[in-house]
Amino acid sequence: MKRNIPIDAIPEPTRAELEILQVLWEFGPSTVRFVNDTLNAHRDVNYTSTLKQMQIMADKGILKRDERQMKHIYIPVEAENKTKDQLLNRFVNTLYKGSASKLVMQLLGNEKTSKEDLDAIKQMLKKLDK
Repeated sequence: MKRNIPIDAIPEPTRAELEILQVLWEFGPSTVRFVNDTLNAHRDVNYTSTLKQMQIMADKGILKRDERQMKHIYIPVEAENKTKDQLLNRFVNTLYKGSASKLVMQLLGNEKTSKEDLDAIKQMLKKLDK
């Protein structure tokens, strides 16, 4: 069942869908077998679960399915940066009332922030200040 869904109407991916998208963004268009094998490198995932999830994602308009070959190839509809920007904006709006500074302050207050990360942030701020 194929539906033509406008790009702006593509639903927010679930956590499981994001794992699949991460594989496709990293390695490019892929078969279900490849995605499943890649996911299995981190945790046990049943092939039929991956297949069903990717079929659902295609039905929702998150993935496109190239059916020209015997093995179907799945391709993300949106670029990685666009999806991450949309998720980040929703996250900041929901948890930080739209304040990026509150998010950054919480991140910088986190003990896991490395010196290298802090240096990179300082450099980015210097570039933005110019």
